[in-house]
Amino acid sequence: MVRDVIDWYDREARDLPWRHSDCTPWGVLVSEIMLQQTPVVRVLPVWNEWMARWPSPADLATAEQADAVRAWGRLGYPRRAKRLWECARALADEHDGEVPSDEATLLALPGIGAYTAAAVASFAFARRAVVLDTNVRRVVGRAWGGEPLPALHLTVRERERASALVPEDASDAVRWAAGSMELGALVCTARAPRCDACPLAAECAWLAAGATGLEAAPRRTQPWHGTDRQVRGRIMALLRAASAPVNLSGHAALEDVEPGQLDSCLESLVDDGLVREVDADRGTYAL
Repeated sequence: MVRDVIDWYDREARDLPWRHSDCTPWGVLVSEIMLQQTPVVRVLPVWNEWMARWPSPADLATAEQADAVRAWGRLGYPRRAKRLWECARALADEHDGEVPSDEATLLALPGIGAYTAAAVASFAFARRAVVLDTNVRRVVGRAWGGEPLPALHLTVRERERASALVPEDASDAVRWAAGSMELGALVCTARAPRCDACPLAAECAWLAAGATGLEAAPRRTQPWHGTDRQVRGRIMALLRAASAPVNLSGHAALEDVEPGQLDSCLESLVDDGLVREVDADRGTYAL
């Protein structure tokens, strides 16, 4: 079954720049941070612009944090831009501007968790690693475990099962990691899997059991307009577009936001280190 996924990936893999042989480890790391909770179609143009502007950690390390947050644009979750900038500075200061190849050292970098460390070790350095994102967990859970959806949090049993599937050969292990992730993203999706196009259909435990349980799949029904996240995004958009501090108190673009919500959103952005208060009396802020 693992070989079926590898062979499928060899045929069906999307042509993405961070998968090219000439992509640097830094380019892979940047792509992994950008792709967290963000679809490929939105990441591609930003990744291309980012790599043209900051092709190495040293290049980004010499920039200001505000430059990184501004270049992040509308990818969402701008704290990722801050962490990536902090990571670049750590790489420049502590690793001679090079991305380390082992997971333990990667984990010590700002903003790098277990998944990202494993993904960079695998995709940038062709190392055998247990790469487990939501897509991989869903594929393994369905095909091998007969489970419609992964648990909210990664379990020890789940990790052990996934680890046992990783081929011993490093090249196969990398293709398995990328292939199982690609299969989950394109075919074995959460709400509408295309089982007729799946290379594991004949052997999938979940499909054999009737493919039930999708009613529990998360649906994007939460209203967006008026939420704190939306207001934070509007504030960040105003500050990104400005070349000088902006008076946000009574700003026309935010006049429909309740004053209390505006204050709390500004406070959270300041606490996150994304925004700084320039003049408290005038209510001016900047990235």
